Amino acid sequence: MNFTETRLRSLVKTLSWRALATLTTMGLVYLFTGEVIIAVEVGALEVVAKLLLFFLHERVWNLISWGKKVAEGE
Repeated sequence: MNFTETRLRSLVKTLSWRALATLTTMGLVYLFTGEVIIAVEVGALEVVAKLLLFFLHERVWNLISWGKKVAEGE
């Protein structure tokens, strides 16, 4: 049996990770600059670029069979 993630699952994982990662980026930019506006601008640019890249990354990895196995009991 081969299992793959649905596109919806990949999308939900992408969104939850991006929220955490973008908040981290914004916090770091604020710590370095002390400027809220710059932190928000960098966060906005970063989230758009990395949402797309992560989704594509997940879909490519889903095509690779290495490291996948059938769940126990099936």
